[in-house]
Amino acid sequence: MEEKMGKANEQAKDKPSLLNRWLNGIEKVGNKLPHPISIFAILVLFVIVLSAVCEMAGVSATGELVNRSKGVVETQTVQAVSLLNGEGLVYMLTHAITNFTGFAPLGVVLVAMFGIGLLEDSGLIGGALKSAVEVTPAKLITPMIVFLGVMSNLADAVGYIVLIPIAALMFMAYNRHPVVGMAAAFAGVSGGFSANLLIGTLDPLLCGITNEAVKMVDPTYVVEPTGNWYFMMVSTFLITILGTIITEKVVAPRFGEYHGNGEENETSSEYKLNDQERKALKVAGLTLLVMILVLVAFCLPANSVMRAEDGTLLGNSPFMEGIIPIITVLFFVPSVVYGHMTGVYHGEKDVCNAMGRAMGTMSSYIALTFVAAQFINFFGYTKLGTILALKGAEFFRNSGIGTIPTMILFVLFAAFINLFMGSANGKWALLASIFVPMFMIAGVNPASVQVAYRMGDGITNNICPTLAYLAILLGYAQQYEPRAKTGTCIAYQLPYTLIAGGVWIVFLMIWIALGIPMGPGYAPTL
Repeated sequence: MEEKMGKANEQAKDKPSLLNRWLNGIEKVGNKLPHPISIFAILVLFVIVLSAVCEMAGVSATGELVNRSKGVVETQTVQAVSLLNGEGLVYMLTHAITNFTGFAPLGVVLVAMFGIGLLEDSGLIGGALKSAVEVTPAKLITPMIVFLGVMSNLADAVGYIVLIPIAALMFMAYNRHPVVGMAAAFAGVSGGFSANLLIGTLDPLLCGITNEAVKMVDPTYVVEPTGNWYFMMVSTFLITILGTIITEKVVAPRFGEYHGNGEENETSSEYKLNDQERKALKVAGLTLLVMILVLVAFCLPANSVMRAEDGTLLGNSPFMEGIIPIITVLFFVPSVVYGHMTGVYHGEKDVCNAMGRAMGTMSSYIALTFVAAQFINFFGYTKLGTILALKGAEFFRNSGIGTIPTMILFVLFAAFINLFMGSANGKWALLASIFVPMFMIAGVNPASVQVAYRMGDGITNNICPTLAYLAILLGYAQQYEPRAKTGTCIAYQLPYTLIAGGVWIVFLMIWIALGIPMGPGYAPTL
């Protein structure tokens, strides 16, 4: 009898919890999804067939749209256009290349990578993270880890690679459990894809896709990379505060002091700056400071060429229109200085090779861009996007739901989709073509729709079973908790998703209700 009960208890222990079963299901479904490139290829074929069906069925919609030839808003009736006829076939063949080369995010992101790519390749971003953590006192280690996690997305996903192991070692130095430090870092990096004090790689990428979708309604309207800047800056501090509170009050109490086995000190040196790196970091920082001062001096005069005709520096000005090349140069020069002083770069050939490597990391993005560009442009040519937007906007107006509840629903929808599809640009290319025109016709600024998407993406990034970097977190965690599994890591991240995500959504509601601009010149509503 006792033997049977023992076996039953063992089976109960081995039986996965409801949470783990749910997460396992999500992971299973997500892993079965095709590659984002394949998804868009399938969608392209679907749009081609659907356009023919809708044209034969006489599908149409009526609403207020911008007349491109006259430049005025007027009531128009839009009818579906088929791609499965002579004109449609000619369009697909003759516009395949221009759809790709004219895709707004492509050039912007590639230019940005010349600076941001070297930021990572030279080791400058890693050195800056190490230095910031080293000089941080014990009481501020948690907020600093979370803050650096948020800021690290300037160089794409470098925070996942560099900051997580550093956070573990720093927490051990203060006799705190390293897994707690990793949890805080991982939450900061994941949430950081939706927040930052500066313009990073994600901003030009997303706004480029947004602008392609905006063309279906108003080809004259443009969302600049700074379109979410105000909200993202404030969100940086919000995430840092919430991440700190959750770490200290919810996650940390599950762990006691960590004494370790003494082996970790053998590997900790690689996460510390040497004298050469410290000197290089100081010179690179000084170089950046001088460049910023020169830029400020150039922009300050009232007659500066960087200002708009009305004298403003923000909004529709050469400064804002050229913000990506400016940021590229600001990152490029200090990175070269740092790389040269640390011996990473010995001459111009090394720098050029580094630029080539930066472009090499974008190969998957370029391939995805080609297919996504065809989908978005086909969606526009067939008028299916416009029809869907008009009918969707009419539904929202007649439902009486209101702008704020609708935006919250979209945040939650984006968060749910993110659990199954990890590609941020891929998801947005799909969702933007549908929701941006729809919300725009309903009176919501495209910049606000973009913010809502970024929030949804950031809220569930840290619990996404299909996120490749979750495996990295698991690998590091198992060094200190050998029994840790994927479900374990996600369980530690759930408080950040539920608590911080909930507060963040409420914060968005207040922001929209007060009418605070999402970025310079971008009010929440049109």
